[in-house]
Amino acid sequence: MEAQMRAHRDFTNARRKAFWRLVSSRLTGQSNDLLPFDEVYSRLPVKGQRSLGLQAVAIDQIVGSVGRYRDFDRAFCPRQAQTRHRWVSVGMAMHQDVALPAVELYKVGEAYFVRDGNHRVSVAREMGQLEIDADVTEIDVTVPLAPDTDLDGLIVKQEYASFLEHTQLASVRPGAAVELTLPGQYETLSQHISTHGWYLGQRRDAEVSHQEAAASWYDDAYMPLVEIIRANGIIGEFPGRAEADLYLWIAEHRWYLLEAHGDVPLEQAAKGFAASHSRRPLKRAIGALRRAVRREIA
Repeated sequence: MEAQMRAHRDFTNARRKAFWRLVSSRLTGQSNDLLPFDEVYSRLPVKGQRSLGLQAVAIDQIVGSVGRYRDFDRAFCPRQAQTRHRWVSVGMAMHQDVALPAVELYKVGEAYFVRDGNHRVSVAREMGQLEIDADVTEIDVTVPLAPDTDLDGLIVKQEYASFLEHTQLASVRPGAAVELTLPGQYETLSQHISTHGWYLGQRRDAEVSHQEAAASWYDDAYMPLVEIIRANGIIGEFPGRAEADLYLWIAEHRWYLLEAHGDVPLEQAAKGFAASHSRRPLKRAIGALRRAVRREIA
């Protein structure tokens, strides 16, 4: 009876953490979801797989699931009340020191996905275990995957590789870091380069290659705006975003200003965008709420 009461209490605590973690994720805009294995697998170049046998795996490196990724959050806190019965039965067994089978995991890069044993991982984490015994199968991939990767981050990595391959920017401007944080934006960036190349060809009255267009765009369009962003500390007003994100947003903002008011200096457009769209007015209130949330899920 005592083990059952403790397991029910543990589940209630875990559900409370799941709620506050959801609140925190919505405040910060950071994903709190487990990664779906099938989605990740379909997006990575897989070379093969091999069994690594029984191992002790750090629980905080387990970031996804094959089929139960909607039932738990990124910390394996239970999201669904209907999981209580199964969760409590596993919790009772662990409180009574009953030997349970090793969980089954896929290893992809440095991240792990639960093939079987989601509830065992969830209970173990709530009980403070740092490691769990697992039968591990490694999926051999060429793209690095870290435990802090989310699905959007994986998609962005894919899109960045395609962007570099199409524009050849890395070959004409080695070391250039034009990295976005949101999926679907590299297509827009490629359109900027194509448009820049078209205007360049019109001025030259000659065809311009992808490489020439990319180099000229980087030197004459991208970097001048990035230097303004840096000089005015604008990136600090948009936590979690990158210079390339701001380049796209400010460029679009300036286009609307040009349509409405005619010529607008680039620096004026950048400062105006920051003043209108940064989270500065909400920072203090959100910061206080975040601290409260962290206290709740600690």
